[in-house]
Amino acid sequence: MKEITTQQQRVLDCIQVYLNKTGFPPTRADICKELGFKSPNSAETHLRALEKKGFISIESGTSRGISIIGSSSSSAEIQDEYPVIGLVAAGSPTLATENIENKINCPNNFFDSQFDYFLKVKGLSMKDAGIMEDDLVAVKKTSEIKNGDIVIARIDDEVTIKYFKRKSEKVIELEAANEDYKNIIIDLEVEDFAIEGKSVGLLRKN
Repeated sequence: MKEITTQQQRVLDCIQVYLNKTGFPPTRADICKELGFKSPNSAETHLRALEKKGFISIESGTSRGISIIGSSSSSAEIQDEYPVIGLVAAGSPTLATENIENKINCPNNFFDSQFDYFLKVKGLSMKDAGIMEDDLVAVKKTSEIKNGDIVIARIDDEVTIKYFKRKSEKVIELEAANEDYKNIIIDLEVEDFAIEGKSVGLLRKN
């Protein structure tokens, strides 16, 4: 088979993720949502290129008529199973068994950075950042955080997703992306605070 571009590989991986997760391929609109394309025409262009290069076949007359030909090594070698974390039980480690709702397969190069698990979003405090309820945020466990990163933070026994902003050596502000929600000010000398990781990507089921 011919080599494919980085964007074409992302489209191919997106198709594989949908097949693994739902049992059926994505529509052009699904691909646009997942990969940030502005129009279905962009998705169609990449799909036709993949078809021409022999990676997929497209059935005309149906929005989901996409199938992967064979099992390309570029997709098969990078599949991994990741836990999906739901509502974190108070006081328990994020990846504790009781917090894992299920596991899904996803290419480990699907996002620009490696990640460790998916966190299922609750609430709409980050909707203006494009993060909606029930979205799956890909979380990389790391303490290397800079201002402006979207972080998964633990405050006492509560886990939340917010923008990170260090106000001073002892004060951190967690900023919501929704004017209906207040920012959270953390006094590190008083409150039990920890960074669980940062968001490196997003999957949306619908």
